[in-house]
Amino acid sequence: MSTLLEVSGVSVTFDGYRAINNLSFAIGEPEMRAIIGPNGAGKTTFMDIVTGKTRPDEGQVIWGEKNESLLRKSEAQIVQAGIGRKFQRPTVFEEQTVYDNLQVALRKDRGPLAVLLDRPTKADRDRIEELAGEIGLSDHLDTIAGTISHGQKQWLEIGMLLAQEPRLLLVDEPAAGMTKEERDHTTDLLKEAAKTRAVVVVEHDMEFVRRLDCKVTVLHEGSVLAEGTLDHVTADQRVIDVYLGR
Repeated sequence: MSTLLEVSGVSVTFDGYRAINNLSFAIGEPEMRAIIGPNGAGKTTFMDIVTGKTRPDEGQVIWGEKNESLLRKSEAQIVQAGIGRKFQRPTVFEEQTVYDNLQVALRKDRGPLAVLLDRPTKADRDRIEELAGEIGLSDHLDTIAGTISHGQKQWLEIGMLLAQEPRLLLVDEPAAGMTKEERDHTTDLLKEAAKTRAVVVVEHDMEFVRRLDCKVTVLHEGSVLAEGTLDHVTADQRVIDVYLGR
């Protein structure tokens, strides 16, 4: 497994508060990784840095086989390089059908003229049906996205990200607000995705993390506090003191 993303010695300060403190983190391809930690640990800021939303004060963020610096790329260029991010609240086009949401997300030329002249091909339709099957929404392709459940909207957004064919998927608290059945399906969906790409999941639900069955990175005060299996990190007294013991 080769290293896909390497964050090295990254720090960032907001109004005197150091949100990320000399953080180093690496993930391979394919790989599943869970990130846990207390509020304020730097989990969201870490994702903001990787996706170009926040620029660090120091350090490097290196991407892919060519060892490209993501810090030299815009947010749009980072997406084009193969990094997809799912925020905690699902953001789908609620007045459009599930099919239309998946169609608009397909990885294609998105220049103004290309979008204007775009007509879905048979390959596009086959890919949309394939994605719908993967996310469990095959029976809802003609359903208006605003009418499906919260969990189904989460799956649709994951499907929209997969449609972009990212090499790295960043997913923020996907289990929030879901039923147990929805959480189980979401786990299966992410584990399947991680067979062919890197998937980083930020989550507070320890049972959800356990089902992911992957390496866990614990952040605290903007740095890596512990890393290893879930059993390993949850037995670490430092992790108990700053996170689990609360």
